[in-house]
Amino acid sequence: MRLTVPLALAILFMAPVVSADESPYKSMRSRSIKAVSEEDIRAYREGAGMRLALPAELNGYPGPRHILELARELELAAPQRTAIEQIHDRMHNEAVSLGTQIVDLERALDEGFRDSRIEPARLAELTAGIATLQGRLRYTHLVAHIEARGVLTPRQVHEYMRLRGYTGDGEHSHHKH
Repeated sequence: MRLTVPLALAILFMAPVVSADESPYKSMRSRSIKAVSEEDIRAYREGAGMRLALPAELNGYPGPRHILELARELELAAPQRTAIEQIHDRMHNEAVSLGTQIVDLERALDEGFRDSRIEPARLAELTAGIATLQGRLRYTHLVAHIEARGVLTPRQVHEYMRLRGYTGDGEHSHHKH
């Protein structure tokens, strides 16, 4: 028993002490919108993909921006390029609009708490609005992948997947165009 008490005390004193200064959230207090990083604010405002279309991208539905980046390698015909540009522009414009609205609502939510004036009804309105806009934003990106795939040939889809590094040894695409 005598050896266990000193051992327990030694372990206790060696354990790291977590203070309020080490909170994982401490650095977030200086953000303009506490719950949204500056990087995410920029991505929302620029219409960036933000990994919202991964179910499409990783399952054989190429993204319009990446298709345009790989246009030469994919040997896009002029009409294909035009169609993909139109899909991209429509997606991008809608994403910028929705992203800007999300940032505005997130800012209003943050300000409501910061100013101690948030009420449950306003909270419900803001959170429902943010969720709706986030769903629409994700839909915007995903549907653009569906539309873009419809412009490509099966060979181009396969080549896109290869060029993006999604196919490897022994991996075969089972997707039908």
